[in-house]
Amino acid sequence: QVRLVESGGGLVQTGGSLRLSCAASGGTFSSYVMGWFRQAPGKEREFVAAISGSGDYRNYPDSVNGRFTISRDNAKNTVYLQMNSLKPEDTAVYYCACGRVVIPRKDAYNYWGQGSQVTVSS
Repeated sequence: QVRLVESGGGLVQTGGSLRLSCAASGGTFSSYVMGWFRQAPGKEREFVAAISGSGDYRNYPDSVNGRFTISRDNAKNTVYLQMNSLKPEDTAVYYCACGRVVIPRKDAYNYWGQGSQVTVSS
């Protein structure tokens, strides 16, 4: 059983930055693919970023590519999401998740955190 706890969300103005953290416990962290998803009110949960266990491979959708960066510190069992140039449409609850494959599909991830609210004001 893997437990994931997100932190670092909050309110920021358009163009600002935030860094989310997700601390994992249980299992062998370095063997897991880690991902970030987000869900805005009334919308489906969507893929934001994923990183391989070694950190060598990353995947982003076009909507955040070049603005968001996923990274991990396997010594600290933590994955990060650095979000720059934030836009109002980035407002959502952000979830971290762990799985086995670096693909942008919710069903590829087995464990999920409780979520962290990010609000970008215009």
